[in-house]
Amino acid sequence: MATPHIGAEPGDFAPDVLMPGDPRRAKLIAETFFDSPRLVTEVRGILGYTGTFNGKPVSVLASGMGMPSMAIYSTELARFFDVKRIVRVGTIGGIAPYLQLGDVIAASAAHTNSAMTSEWVPGVTLSHAPDFALLRKVVEHGETTGKRLHVGPLFTTDSFYNPDTTLVPGLLKYGTIGIDMEAAGLYAVARKEGFDALMVGTVSDLPGAEMTAAEREATFENMVSFGLAAFQ
Repeated sequence: MATPHIGAEPGDFAPDVLMPGDPRRAKLIAETFFDSPRLVTEVRGILGYTGTFNGKPVSVLASGMGMPSMAIYSTELARFFDVKRIVRVGTIGGIAPYLQLGDVIAASAAHTNSAMTSEWVPGVTLSHAPDFALLRKVVEHGETTGKRLHVGPLFTTDSFYNPDTTLVPGLLKYGTIGIDMEAAGLYAVARKEGFDALMVGTVSDLPGAEMTAAEREATFENMVSFGLAAFQ
């Protein structure tokens, strides 16, 4: 059955779904990594594809930007299409001094100042964490392939242009290594809806440096390989 935001039919999505933010990135992932990809939804220009990878069914669906959009699409995937595992593959603003442009981060936690989950359990600040089995597979992929991977907490924000100059020093003081806009929302919805989730992202910018659009395209395959490894 189609939903207000996803125009697929029952069985169109595999149990395992990659979720980039950009619809064009979803199309590129399907065409680059999947065998026999087919378009299963394009409502509002949000593209979703299903195919196989290493002989196993797998899907990709764009999420749009930010926690609210991520929450909508991941909720509908779990409730109406029986999706069991979601790995977000996106970009991260790196803040830890040892990071380099193009590095891959797996988010071991996601702090947030968003109020999206503040009323789910009154009086309790919920922790936003990934599924351990997915995280372990991604770490093992890095170890067996020799690919550079960092594991650490992110800060998920609703504000892309934040004028607070004290934010990054404060986050660094408590071990945060990067900033994104979706991980905490995905992790929270995963707990609420009963699916497994992980955020894997490429460091696309650092203080004083950022990737060009061409550089982001040139490095995305490495990040996606980690995401797919979580499903193997």
